Order: sequence, then C-alpha cells, then structure tokens
Amino acid sequence: MYPVFKILLSAFFLFASSIKLLGWQKYIFQTQLAFFHKYGLNRRHMFAVGVIECASAVALWLPIKYVPFLGAGALALTSIGAMFFHFRFDRFQDAIPSIVTLVISILVGQHLFDVTWLS
Repeated sequence: MYPVFKILLSAFFLFASSIKLLGWQKYIFQTQLAFFHKYGLNRRHMFAVGVIECASAVALWLPIKYVPFLGAGALALTSIGAMFFHFRFDRFQDAIPSIVTLVISILVGQHLFDVTWLS
C-alpha cells in the first residue's frame, strides 16, 4: 500500500505546486490566490509554498538516504500550515484536502523512517 500512497502524495503536490508556480490552470489558480489574499498573503507567498511543495514531492523519489523522509516531513508541515489557515479563515470543508494529505504524509513518512533508520 505504501507505493500507492507515495505516488498519490507526490502526484497531488506536483499538480498543486505546478498551478501555484506556473498558473497554468486559471480557475484553480485564481481560487487559490483568493484564499491566499484572504489569509493576508500575496502571490510571492503562494509561489514560495509552490516551491516547497514541488521540492518536497520530488524529494520523495530521490535515492539519497534521508531525503525522502525529509520530503514527507516537509509535505506534512505544509499540510499543517494549510489546515491552520483553513480552520482560521474558512470552513471545515476547505481543510479536508490538507487533512487527507497530512495523514498520507505521515503514513509515507512512517514507512520511510522505518526503512531509513530501522533497517
């Protein structure tokens, strides 16, 4: 089950980060930018989050000893940050994707921890 979670997690964050970085899907880009503006953040913050998401999703696949675990941890922290802002400024429904990605990040991170440090 771990490979499926790893693929889903990296695909989700690569898709989400590509929109934050490139703005190629205009409707989703405008919706996300409106969220950031509501939170008191600007386009630069959105770009920075996109860079973190992209780098972390790529890190999941790098064959360097601790890097995939750190990538999963960074994705978990990104999800926690998203949850904070959604719970503070939005409805619970808006936080559901970040809750799901947090759980999957923890599951992937746990597996990577076991493989990296306990083997």
